[in-house]
Amino acid sequence: MSRRHMPSITAMQCFETVARHLSFTRAAEELSLTQSAVSKQVAQLEEQLGHPLFRRVRQRLQMTPAGSLYLSEVSKILTQIEMSTHYIRSYGGETEVLRVVTPPTFGERWLIPRLKGWRLRYPSIHLDVRHEVKTMDLNDPPCDVALFAGQGRWPGAECTPLMTEDMVPVCAPGLWPEGHLSDPTQLADYILLQNVARPEAWHEWFQSQGLHTEHSYHGPRFDTFTMCIRAAQVGCGVALVPRFLIDEELAEGKLVIAWPHSLTSPHTYFLGYPEHAAEVPKIKKFVAWIRERIETPTL
Repeated sequence: MSRRHMPSITAMQCFETVARHLSFTRAAEELSLTQSAVSKQVAQLEEQLGHPLFRRVRQRLQMTPAGSLYLSEVSKILTQIEMSTHYIRSYGGETEVLRVVTPPTFGERWLIPRLKGWRLRYPSIHLDVRHEVKTMDLNDPPCDVALFAGQGRWPGAECTPLMTEDMVPVCAPGLWPEGHLSDPTQLADYILLQNVARPEAWHEWFQSQGLHTEHSYHGPRFDTFTMCIRAAQVGCGVALVPRFLIDEELAEGKLVIAWPHSLTSPHTYFLGYPEHAAEVPKIKKFVAWIRERIETPTL
């Protein structure tokens, strides 16, 4: 469909309001339009779509199946427009927005605690932090800076290494009947919690000790480390997670290390940004801020 022939926002607003009230009269009152104007907008919309959106049954207005389907889509569009408008209005003319994308658990447990004080130092740079589970892409969703775990090879981007990760097996304190294990292969007798993004993790952990078990790929799967950590906390099984993500739980006794062997993962955490934006002030400030807050670099 050519953009010239796309429905107008006014037409969609009229349709959504009529659908909500099931009344052209009440819709017109809410929109401060005449009833004929609202009817005309809806009629033009039906003509563009090639489907009737409403029908009258015994003098009462009802939505057609096509109307109900279209309403769910139109509601999303109008909500997004409203959110985008509020988003822009919330910032002053001298304010910049720095869009940051991060893996969920890394963002919650590592990044966010290190953002304290940013607002005081840089009051004109508002952070828009969002999480992303899939492989990072500076264009999907659009962002200025992305934190990610990988090999640091990202075409068109400059990547700053932050840290490596040591994977350790953890569980709830009361999981072991004897209080401890005598051999790491005994872990295979328990439920091994799997992270969807790291399907080889348990296999590699056993292999790094010269061990093998047929159960290294078996166990419930979770999208994020946060879910794995929570499942381990409540006694669902043993999770293999980066040590730096569970320092707080270990210190508070909410988790214990099931076996004292750590696996240095091939994944390194990086901060990436477009090469062409390396000198953009807001990006330079954020990169410097993060570097200041890496207590003990491992690289």
